[in-house]
Amino acid sequence: MRVLITGGAGFIGTALANRLVELGHQVRVLDDLSAGDPSRLHQDVLFNRGDVRDRPKLWTILHNIDCVFHLAARVSVPESILYPREYNDVNVGGTVSVMEAMRDVGVKRVVLASSGTVYGEQPAQPVKESFRPNPRAPYAVSKIAAEYYVFTLGQLYGIETVALRIFNAYGPYQPLPPSHAPVIPLFMRQVLTGGSVVIFGDGRQTRDFVYIDDVVDALVAAALAPDVDRQIINVGSGQEVSVRELVRHIERVTRRKANVIENAGQDGGVSRLVADITLAHQKLGFTPKVDIEAGLRLLLELDPRFRQLR
Repeated sequence: MRVLITGGAGFIGTALANRLVELGHQVRVLDDLSAGDPSRLHQDVLFNRGDVRDRPKLWTILHNIDCVFHLAARVSVPESILYPREYNDVNVGGTVSVMEAMRDVGVKRVVLASSGTVYGEQPAQPVKESFRPNPRAPYAVSKIAAEYYVFTLGQLYGIETVALRIFNAYGPYQPLPPSHAPVIPLFMRQVLTGGSVVIFGDGRQTRDFVYIDDVVDALVAAALAPDVDRQIINVGSGQEVSVRELVRHIERVTRRKANVIENAGQDGGVSRLVADITLAHQKLGFTPKVDIEAGLRLLLELDPRFRQLR
């Protein structure tokens, strides 16, 4: 295939681009570098710096493309509460821009990276794709809107569309920003350096942590699978892990004792969230290969930030 990955210099995008090159595909990347880092992209990836809202730029790089992986987005839930207009502009407006440009150039398939956060608090677990979304933050709202735009415009323009609701992806080289850092690399760093691990709420809230290689497996499969047009598909590990259990896993992997501080007064987010991945197995042949403890060991071994702290 000849593919374009928007947001292709980000955490998931880089892993996807490098995998596709290894599989023999021709890969173009578009990224504005607001959060991405092109230094880890394979030398055969054609990198373009730019914004997904720049349609003339999109027209140029979409020529002869078979499939678009639309990953470009602002991704911080807490940040989206502070800057909802920017999240709407980039995550929704950028998606519409991509779909318009695909129509203009004639690209016939798009894989949208959506998010498990759209489910919010649900009465039952694991969550199925048929459950009604219950968004708790503008980021989640923007992802739901992006799904609707992709499916609606895809049907109108004759573009095959599939949306993968990716749960808590983690793995080597995941960014660790100064604020609103993802929980796994944040906890890993704190345990390794003797810092404090702060648990919000009661620590019994659960999440579905899915290793980056498994996420990439699902994305690649979604580009090639038949009969997935207008499908929403969960991509997770199918394993429910509480925040307290996560700390214990990290302690075992690092052989260090965590200095835990409990902040019961601050909201820990939704009480439970784990993916039903039955549809991913049926439609994509997706079976996660890396459980949480194996994934944490790989993170410790493969990420130089943590390897040097062991």
